[in-house]
Amino acid sequence: MTQTAKGTALITGASSGIGAIYADRLARRGYDLVLVARSTDRLQEAARRITDATGRSVNAITADLGKAADLRRVEAVLRDNAAITMLVNNAGFGAATPLLASDPDAMEAMIDLNVTALTRLTYAAAPRFAERGEGTIVNIASIVAIAPEILNGVYGASKAFVLALTHSLQHELADKGVRVQAVLPGATATEFWNIAGIGSHDNLPREWVMSAEDMVDAALVGLDAGEVVTIPPLQDGAEWTAYEAARRAMSDHLSAARPAPRYRIAA
Repeated sequence: MTQTAKGTALITGASSGIGAIYADRLARRGYDLVLVARSTDRLQEAARRITDATGRSVNAITADLGKAADLRRVEAVLRDNAAITMLVNNAGFGAATPLLASDPDAMEAMIDLNVTALTRLTYAAAPRFAERGEGTIVNIASIVAIAPEILNGVYGASKAFVLALTHSLQHELADKGVRVQAVLPGATATEFWNIAGIGSHDNLPREWVMSAEDMVDAALVGLDAGEVVTIPPLQDGAEWTAYEAARRAMSDHLSAARPAPRYRIAA
C-alpha cells in the first residue's frame, strides 16, 4: 500500500542495483520519482515496473553524469522542479587495481562522477531545500571512505570526499530543516565488482557480501533513525560511535600557535 505522497525523489544511477532498489522502496513510501541513468532501456523498464507496482509517477532521464552537458541538464531539474524533496546521489563507480597500476584517465573519470557530479547535484538541490526548510540528501559512499587500503586509492579518496562533504552539509544545514545522510556499504551484490575489474561478487567470500535489498533497507532504517552516517555491515554500532567521538574530540586540538613538542628542533 502506497503511503501519503511525500514529494519527488531524484535518484542517480537508478537503472539497476542499489539505485533501482532505492527507487522501489521510496515509491512504496509515497514518493514520486525522477530516475537518472545512462541506459534508456533499463530506465524505462524500471519506471514501468515501479509505476505498475505502486501507482507513483516516475520520470526517466537518460544522462551520463560524467559528461558536462548531461550533468547540467540534471542540475536544472533539481533547481527548477519544486516538487523534488529528496536527492539520492547514488551514481558512481569504483576500481580495485593498485593505485600506481591504474589508468590516470580512468581515475579522472571516476573523480568526475564520484566527486564532481555529486557535488554539483548537491549544490543544485541544497539551496532550494534550505530555503523551503525541508528536504533530504542521501549520499552513497562506501566503507573505503574510512578504510582506503581495501581497494583502489583514488576510489577510496573519492568516497572519503563524499563522507567529509556529508559531515559539512550536516553541520551547515541541520538547523535549516535539511536531512543529510552518508551511507557506507561494504561488499554488496551488484554489478560494481564487474566494473571494478574483480569480476562477479561470487568471487568474494559469501559471508562478506550483503544483498543490495538488505543494504538499502538498512540504510533507510538508519535514515528514519536520524543517522548522519549509516554503515549497514558494521555489527557493533558502538565502534562507529567511538570512532566519531575520537575524531570530534581531536578536532578541538588541531590548531595551535606553536608546533607540538615532538616537532620542535632540539636545542
